[in-house]
Amino acid sequence: MKIAAIEQFFPRPRIRLIKITTDTGLAGWGETTLEGKPKSVIGAVEELAAYLIGKDPLRIEHHWQHMYRSAFFRGGNVLMTAMSGIDQALWDITGKHYGVPTYQLLGGAVRDRIRVYAHWGIGSLTDEGKAAARSRLDLLQKSGYTGFKSGPGGKWRAHEPPSMIDAFVERAFLMREWVGPDVELAFDFHGKMTPALAIEICQEIKGMRPMFVEEPVPQENVDALKLVSDHVPFPIATGERLLSRWEFREVFEKQAVAYIQPDISHAGGITELKKIANMAEVYYIHIMPHCAIGPVAFSASLHVDAVVPNFLMQEQIDQGLGAGLLKEDWLVKEGHIDLPVKPGLGFEIDEQEIQKQAIYQEELGGEYYYETDGSVADW
Repeated sequence: MKIAAIEQFFPRPRIRLIKITTDTGLAGWGETTLEGKPKSVIGAVEELAAYLIGKDPLRIEHHWQHMYRSAFFRGGNVLMTAMSGIDQALWDITGKHYGVPTYQLLGGAVRDRIRVYAHWGIGSLTDEGKAAARSRLDLLQKSGYTGFKSGPGGKWRAHEPPSMIDAFVERAFLMREWVGPDVELAFDFHGKMTPALAIEICQEIKGMRPMFVEEPVPQENVDALKLVSDHVPFPIATGERLLSRWEFREVFEKQAVAYIQPDISHAGGITELKKIANMAEVYYIHIMPHCAIGPVAFSASLHVDAVVPNFLMQEQIDQGLGAGLLKEDWLVKEGHIDLPVKPGLGFEIDEQEIQKQAIYQEELGGEYYYETDGSVADW
């Protein structure tokens, strides 16, 4: 069996897919969505395809090593995203070749179902804002979710006036009031804070007992991240922008966070995500894989979630359950998803929908700046 063709598709905003077909007719799917760099990843996949065509698709580890090590410059978000999608597709083919779900080839399941959390929050304290938040909460609770993630929203400087901080704190405590003590609530700061501001805000919300705060500061400085962790009485998480076990190593060694959030479409695919999770287990760090893109990446994540003991909870957005691209959407029951049962990654692509071509728009939203002085802001 040899790899015969590699195709790329852009059927929805923020969903880019690859399809690897073998000369025996098997097809595997992977997701290569990288916000802000669509053309770069397309080019990287084309470059890697020149190596892969004609190769045995079952030699996944060998191909991973070649793709990562053959060029003089290793890593980077473009290469790792291209590799991640290819790796997912090869595992999809391998599972289909042997007639089993991919997780069976990764050591077998250590759990019977996979817990997921949803995105939900109170964006505004106005009557309209509260009504919209209540409506979405009611909808999500019908599926039994017991974990939600939100964020402070907006643009944050090195420090902000008490009114801005107080408004977020009030929303956080109101969320806790609405859901009660049996539901877990988390907040994503999107790396927008300085350590001092992040610590101040975390201290203000500690009374509502967050499950974690994600990316309180940018990921580049692990010591700054550890500074926040050391001054906050609840878990800190990071990892969606870290690529491969080499970039997670310092986070582990410095015990900078309690939870990590590697993304299966950026950190090296199924092959590397499992290795990162295994490394984290030694440090008693749990994984909560990041996935805020499409259903193929989400599906691939489920197979690693199934096999690693230190899995905690899987991020899930509405788009990840199917986005009209799967013949059957993933079903959330009692806040969980059942283990996949079909061979490979466990889904069937709607071939008609996949042919649609989305119109590209800047996925990060364009240029963000502070209105008061025009300087660049994080969002």
